[in-house]
Amino acid sequence: MLVWIFLIVLLGFIVVGMPVGFAMGITSLVVLIFDRGLLDIPFGIAAQRIMYGVNSFPLLAIPFFLLVGRIMNTAGVTDRIFNFCNALIGHIQGGLGHVNILASMIFAGMSGSAVSDAVGLGQMEIKAMKDAGYSIEFSAAVTAASATIGPIIPPSIPMVLFGVLGNVSVGALFIGGLVPGVMMGLFMMATVTVIAKKRDYPIRKRSSFKEILQSSAKAFFSLLTPAILIGGIWVGIFTPTEAAAVAVVYSLFLGLVLYREITLKSLVQVLRDSLDDAAIILFIISAASLYGWLLARYRIPVTLAEAILSITRDPLYILIIINLFLLMVGFFMESLAAINILTPILMPLVTQVGINPVHFGVVMVLNLMIGLITPPVGMVLYATQRVAGIPFEKLQKSVMIFFIPLLLVLALITVFPVLTTWLPSRILGR
Repeated sequence: MLVWIFLIVLLGFIVVGMPVGFAMGITSLVVLIFDRGLLDIPFGIAAQRIMYGVNSFPLLAIPFFLLVGRIMNTAGVTDRIFNFCNALIGHIQGGLGHVNILASMIFAGMSGSAVSDAVGLGQMEIKAMKDAGYSIEFSAAVTAASATIGPIIPPSIPMVLFGVLGNVSVGALFIGGLVPGVMMGLFMMATVTVIAKKRDYPIRKRSSFKEILQSSAKAFFSLLTPAILIGGIWVGIFTPTEAAAVAVVYSLFLGLVLYREITLKSLVQVLRDSLDDAAIILFIISAASLYGWLLARYRIPVTLAEAILSITRDPLYILIIINLFLLMVGFFMESLAAINILTPILMPLVTQVGINPVHFGVVMVLNLMIGLITPPVGMVLYATQRVAGIPFEKLQKSVMIFFIPLLLVLALITVFPVLTTWLPSRILGR
């Protein structure tokens, strides 16, 4: 009975439009009232669980990475990255589409957020592609699809959250996302090439060696950001949380000292917006902590695991079932909320059948990133639609083709775990 209360009440609140954090908190309260009675609710324990949810050192990385993304967008970093990528590969068939994807891959190594990617690079990318003769719908579709790479290539806010909730090394998750992230970029580029040839999109003149050097020089210090973050974690200089703090300091150096494009007024606005974003996410995490504690208390993850194990004990089949479930969840739930709710439920099952937690973490995040470009909740779709100024239905139709490379990468990393586990095992021994 409690299982149905957990599910039906939560889904009911979400369907009527209640914010996910409030939905989880009120659902937890309803379950406690049903189980203990209104007068016997353990408010002290509930408050402790809520505070415990955000009392975690690794979670400090989330507000830091949010701040880095906003600073980079304000500091002129996105312009330099785009111009560098354009000089490098803008001359090939479908050039600006490839530039769009490569720029997203580089920016992914700075912000860890798909929405920051879509908004930060989107305006410039979509305008440049439109001016070069690409359709506005295709330009927006490439921008939305490539933004999903952001949380796969490290750093990644969803991976930080999954690591904390699932007790999995965040550093191993970061390194584990490198190969799938590069695969996503390459497979999307192949898709762009096919479409560009079919539609006969223009090919521009190859940049001269001097132009490439000039754009590289202008973007050099921006390009150092992902190298510092990933390299620092790689060689063990700092943890992912410390890497996030280093990224904030470095991005401030770029914006305030080197490029001098951040004013005091814009810095205050960046800090205010970052605080708003962080407060929303941390509130969801704290509410999810109480919700997850109640799930464990009433043995709901164990019940679910037993139900699935009664059907099959094959790890691959179980991963396929979970993939289908997560893809459906992505249609209706924001990715961070889904990670908060589902990680405590699915991890016992995953560990019981011997699936590598790092492998599962990358698979789960990729599933939910696909959800970011699927209606009705797809946040990246809505962000891109606002930037492009086109009808949502046209963007939705145009982005469908990019499900092919995304689902292909998902299938490959599901069937071949080594794609996500080899690098972490070689570098970190995990």
